[in-house]
Amino acid sequence: MSGQSFKICFCFRRIFKLRALEPPEEVKVLFDQYSQNGIMSLDDLRGFLVEFQGEYSATREDAQAIFNSLKHLNIFSRRGLHLEAFFRYLLGDLNGPLSAGVHHDMTQPLAHYFMFTGHNSYLTGNQLSSDSSVEPIIKALLKGVRVIELDLWPGSKKDAVEVRHGGTLTNPVDLLVCLKAIKDNAFQASEYPVVITFEDHLPENLQARVAEMVTKTFGDMLYRPETDQSQEFPSPESLKKKVMISTKPPKESKTSSKKEQWNGEAAASKSDIETSDKDEVDDGENLQEDEEEMTVPEYMHLISIHAGKPKGGLQNWLSIDEKTVRRLSLSEQELENATRRHGTDIVRFTQRNLLRVYPKGTRITSSNYNPFVGWAHGAQMVAFNMQGHGKHLWIMQGMFKANGGCGYVKKPEFLLSNEVFDPSRVLPVKKILKVTIYMGVGWDLDFRRTHFDMYSPPDFFVRVGIAGVPADKNMQETKAIEDDWQPVWNERFEFRLTVPELAVLRITVLEYDTSGQHDFGGQTCLPISELRTGIRAIPLHDRRGDKYRNTRLLVQFELN
Repeated sequence: MSGQSFKICFCFRRIFKLRALEPPEEVKVLFDQYSQNGIMSLDDLRGFLVEFQGEYSATREDAQAIFNSLKHLNIFSRRGLHLEAFFRYLLGDLNGPLSAGVHHDMTQPLAHYFMFTGHNSYLTGNQLSSDSSVEPIIKALLKGVRVIELDLWPGSKKDAVEVRHGGTLTNPVDLLVCLKAIKDNAFQASEYPVVITFEDHLPENLQARVAEMVTKTFGDMLYRPETDQSQEFPSPESLKKKVMISTKPPKESKTSSKKEQWNGEAAASKSDIETSDKDEVDDGENLQEDEEEMTVPEYMHLISIHAGKPKGGLQNWLSIDEKTVRRLSLSEQELENATRRHGTDIVRFTQRNLLRVYPKGTRITSSNYNPFVGWAHGAQMVAFNMQGHGKHLWIMQGMFKANGGCGYVKKPEFLLSNEVFDPSRVLPVKKILKVTIYMGVGWDLDFRRTHFDMYSPPDFFVRVGIAGVPADKNMQETKAIEDDWQPVWNERFEFRLTVPELAVLRITVLEYDTSGQHDFGGQTCLPISELRTGIRAIPLHDRRGDKYRNTRLLVQFELN
């Protein structure tokens, strides 16, 4: 036992004892069950992995790897694991909550996958006045984002192409710098394809310039389809370490008057921000033959994912064209409106085609929206502002921890079935998830002593719940444990899930404050479809989604 002192007055200090870290009672019982005379042998540990943790394919080699990870500790014995070493393993990195590595079938067409997608990927902050930079692009790629969006505008100098948020006060960044940053970082976190979506506001001569830059920058990395229009998208497996370009042939003609119109749009007022993304829908998603003819051929040949739709109403663009596949874009609000009458049509459309959803223009602070509306309707590219933070971005990051964090998550079979899924239908309960929050550790190592409270150790509590389709949403919380850096809760929660394939487990640790403004103590989101059952160590992350070095929870999962 040691202690911490906190000053509560000029002359007085309070001393708080720090408890020695010890396993919860349930862990002690388990150790006794799977050990002999206080020692857990290699075969005993394998039995625990198979029978209790649900790791049915675990081998003696897997158990040996755990032994090897503990050999450098003084608590390790050649005969096997003592309780302390077993507890250390349970809290360690080898006992994480998710399946490791890429394990989904990656040989299906791109339309069969959710794709980790960014919106205005070059912005460092808000949508009105922040800088444009390659830094957020690099950060996104290193976190596994696979779809990068760049807005292309004429630069101030001849033949220059800038990336910026048109009609706002955001500073530009040179396109070539962005392309080089993508090339250098595209496949650090994942070897699966990176898609660059261009929102194009360029005249013909600059389209030719873009074609030259893209071709020279990416070389053999650039994927060029054999035909302009394909009946099916290629698979992520066939596109490993390839870069794909997705854009629409521009609607503007070759005349100089149109060039003036682009320049006028570039100088648009702040009030136009809500329509800036609508270029993808209203201003140019009409793949008419005359538009293709007036587009620079070299530029057309870059495009491996065509963005476009036939002229007409909603029913027209949802109609199935068996000859070609394409990408469509809708704002979050447009999607919500469309789902009220055409939910199953959207699901049917996304079985072969790509649907991109982007934040509505009023999200000036780069906030995000509920991704499950898009996911439940099969939308592959639910585009998020990665430079923000908050629960929706945490959920997005959690969903894409699945499949080894490679940025591609295979869509559930019900979204690909011939019997088209109806997202508006309330389904029966399919699975029951039981979550036991045992304890937490590591805050005393990752935070300064007075970070949470000037006068005492923190009072932590945990909010745990489900993000998913409306019927599955549910949040509960533990009691607060007073004055303890190593809180023990031992509380169990039960969640009934109708669509577990799309559900994400949300866990947030807060430090209780009587004012109701609780301090943030860490968070994580985990895809329920990939949870490993048994007792697991759950690393916590900060508001941006970066993992803390030491802070984690010990949690048990049961899925029936």
